[in-house]
Amino acid sequence: MATMESLLEYGSSNSSDSNESDVENQVVSEENMLHLQSINKDKESLLLSKDMSVVAAPEVSTKEDVGGDKYVDPLIKEIKYNPKYETLFAPVAGPENPFKTPQQKAVKNMLTGYAEPSNFNEFQFENQRRTFTSYGYAIDPSVSDHEVIQEKIVGDTTTAEETKCITVFEKGKKRPGDKRKREKNFDPEDVDGYLGPWGKYVDQKSVMKPSEEEQKELDEIIAKRKKRGKQVEDKPVEEKSTLHIKDPLDYQGRSFLHIPQDVGVNLKSEEPPDRCFLPKKHIHTWTGHSKGIAAIRWFPVSAHLLLSCSMDSKIKEQLIQSHLLIRIGGFVSTSDDKSLRVWEWDIPVDFKYIADPTMHSMPAVTLSRNGKWLACQSMDNQIVIFNVLNRMKYMRKKIFKGHMVAGYACTVDFAPDMSYLISGDADGKLYIWDWKTTKLFNKFKAHDDVCIACLWHPHETSKVVTAGWDGLIKYWD
Repeated sequence: MATMESLLEYGSSNSSDSNESDVENQVVSEENMLHLQSINKDKESLLLSKDMSVVAAPEVSTKEDVGGDKYVDPLIKEIKYNPKYETLFAPVAGPENPFKTPQQKAVKNMLTGYAEPSNFNEFQFENQRRTFTSYGYAIDPSVSDHEVIQEKIVGDTTTAEETKCITVFEKGKKRPGDKRKREKNFDPEDVDGYLGPWGKYVDQKSVMKPSEEEQKELDEIIAKRKKRGKQVEDKPVEEKSTLHIKDPLDYQGRSFLHIPQDVGVNLKSEEPPDRCFLPKKHIHTWTGHSKGIAAIRWFPVSAHLLLSCSMDSKIKEQLIQSHLLIRIGGFVSTSDDKSLRVWEWDIPVDFKYIADPTMHSMPAVTLSRNGKWLACQSMDNQIVIFNVLNRMKYMRKKIFKGHMVAGYACTVDFAPDMSYLISGDADGKLYIWDWKTTKLFNKFKAHDDVCIACLWHPHETSKVVTAGWDGLIKYWD
């Protein structure tokens, strides 16, 4: 502040011989230098209190004061003041989306449009519904009571004028079909002629005959069908068989049905091999069927012959050098009704019925060689197991998965030592699972079409036969 005072004194010191103009200039310069002068603290507080004041709630102009209108949010459910009519029904303000169609711009409170709440009498609603069903007209629910009656009718106005708009709950003229008389006979002694409340109507026709014109048209249609259709007489099919080998007997005079003994395997043995192995390579293919194979079976006990049936209506027997019965006094059957039934001989009633909501149809069933387990090919791409000895118990933990057989009756078979389980699938693959752990061991492409059947040789350790819808039968080792 001392510096400012010195500057002020320096600016105010002038010579005595200055003229009046210099005095005026000096006054102007003093006014311009007022902000450099020091102010006493008392004067400073006094000036601030007079010129400046703090207002805690200043007056601010609101949007309603400026615009003159109050806007109501269309989504609000409650208003805590009494708005004017113009405010409530004012158009929606705000930016408009140029990409919306007129239907999208319309006011909606549901997906299909705007639904207004309304109240109606349940009796009147049912009354008008039945009236419209019986007479063909009803009162229009969208009009008010003070409008003309003719404008309130919906439907057949002619009938409404004739009946004077009566409803089904009002008495009117009887129609021909309102009350029809029935034939009555309540005599309980008349066993053959007793009718009770089930007698038919007097004018009811139980057998309808075609008219003369309709009968002529039917005769013409039947005559045309007889001309087009060929009448084929049912003749018995001749059964025949063809032997494809040169000589049915060998040099010792033995038939081809004779069990060979020089193949290195005892085909007459009743005991299975000690240990089985997985088949790895393709060793032979049998052809001869023109269509897909349906089923294959081993020759009983020895399995030195293979019987195959195809969709070409032929049965072939193959030479190999190397109905489901259960030994519980009956047999097992499965059906498309997703059930399994156990039957006894000479008794036409099943004594065991197995059905579960989680079960599916099981078109292919195989019994294990030891007679303890029953493997069923389920249509949910699983192989389920039943314990034959334990009253056909369903083994829920013994399920084999991984293949795709939905829609096909692909057969299942066991390894002779009960170490593996094999099955074909719809893609032509052969799947091999471990019997104990239910894990998938191996799978490989066996056929170009559905692999419908597979059999493990009962006397060999690793030989498997597969048949497919490609018309081929393959031998694996």
